[in-house]
Amino acid sequence: MGRHIAANALTLLIFGLAALAVAIGWGRHSFTAEGPLEQAICLRVERGASLAAVSRELEAQGAIASGTLFRVGARYSDKADALRFGSYLVPPGASMEAILDIVTRGGASTCGTEVNLRIGVARAEIVVRELDPETSRFVEMVAFDRETDPPPEDYLARAEEPDTRFRVTVVEGTTVWQVVDSLGWAGFLTGEIDELPPEGMLAPDSYEVRRGADRAELVAEMQARQERILADLWAAREDGLPVETPQDALILASIIEKETSVPEERGKVASVFVNRLRVPMRLQTDPTVIYGLTQGRGVLGRGLRQSELRGATPWNTYVIDGLPPTPIANPGRASIAAALAPDDTPYIYFVADGTGGHAFATNLADHNRNVAVWRQIEAERRNP
Repeated sequence: MGRHIAANALTLLIFGLAALAVAIGWGRHSFTAEGPLEQAICLRVERGASLAAVSRELEAQGAIASGTLFRVGARYSDKADALRFGSYLVPPGASMEAILDIVTRGGASTCGTEVNLRIGVARAEIVVRELDPETSRFVEMVAFDRETDPPPEDYLARAEEPDTRFRVTVVEGTTVWQVVDSLGWAGFLTGEIDELPPEGMLAPDSYEVRRGADRAELVAEMQARQERILADLWAAREDGLPVETPQDALILASIIEKETSVPEERGKVASVFVNRLRVPMRLQTDPTVIYGLTQGRGVLGRGLRQSELRGATPWNTYVIDGLPPTPIANPGRASIAAALAPDDTPYIYFVADGTGGHAFATNLADHNRNVAVWRQIEAERRNP
């Protein structure tokens, strides 16, 4: 009798162990297998959130099939107490293992709210946007201009959220003064900038910053990035160009930047100025005259007068020979590249053509005809 009971007990133990092994195997497979999520979601992990709360939110959003299994897997992986607060993008089909890694790895949030100070040529604005996880595109929620709008309450509230990300975007063609002045307006930055960097030496780009980042350190990063870009492109420059130093290249690039907003035209516009420098012939470009009047501190906001085109300033290329003494804006990488590897063309003139681009010419007669066409377009726009 005792032997029979022992045999039955052993049989039950074997079956139990087998069942446990199957359960463990199933759990491991389920934990690492593709998850049920059909569209990406943005998961917000609150500061101090518990594993149970996060697993319930994942269940509610359809990212995991079993909160219990997720918690067991987290404990088995020794990550149950490693949650990092923030907002995280969870991709479609993410496994429980992958999701656990996302919410415990730490680092910057990958979705949610972003505050972006956008410094443009004509204006600076703050844009608050949210990442749409389904499209991976940002949706603008709030935008306001520093000159005309007080900070809206929605912006102030979102900027205080602990997982909000911050960014500063500098557009090509801005001046150093515009960038530094606009940074002083950004309440999410701290510190003072004691001295303006040289004109042209702040790389137009998008910079992710932390809340409370130091303004001077950010400007130093912009300057270091522009120095690297200029050095790299100068080392790969074409032979025989009429620019003798990297500073000359930066000056020429800034003029190219201000003369065209059409990417495909940069090389052609560069060729016009290079051809003029080779003739030699005065550059005769309006943006340099404007810089001589404003020193890069704001927008002129009107057309140039004939007296200003004839007025003597170090930047008036209708009056001076060669390049002006400094850049007139912060050129982007593409304009610096165009200055150091221009298209090979015979053009020495260009004028706006009414499409956003320019009409180019090799001689004054053709140029004058192009100018007449442009004047007609201007007249028709004034009197539709």
